[in-house]
Amino acid sequence: QVTLVESGGGLAQPGGSLRLSCVASKMRLGLYDVNWYRQTPGKQREMVATIGRDGRTNYADSVSGRFTVSRDNAENSAYLQMNTLKPEDTAVYYCNARLRSTNYWGQGTQVTVSS
Repeated sequence: QVTLVESGGGLAQPGGSLRLSCVASKMRLGLYDVNWYRQTPGKQREMVATIGRDGRTNYADSVSGRFTVSRDNAENSAYLQMNTLKPEDTAVYYCNARLRSTNYWGQGTQVTVSS
């Protein structure tokens, strides 16, 4: 069974950093575009960063300059480095792997930014 497992969430202070990881099993993550989404209660899931199979990246305006998405195909993994965190970054973060109409999702990891 294909799985994506996120880790690295937790509690951070405003201005702090966290690094999220997404590890894929039973699939070659390198064949997929990888997207990071986040969601807060009562709101739609929002894409925050994406890294294509070719390594090109794109970011939501709200995180541009603070977050960095990367991937290590040899490790079948992707990462989201989050710096200068703000309270409004508090959300559950999800890893998504997409290839045409095929989508895989992780279970999510909670990020809370609070003093």
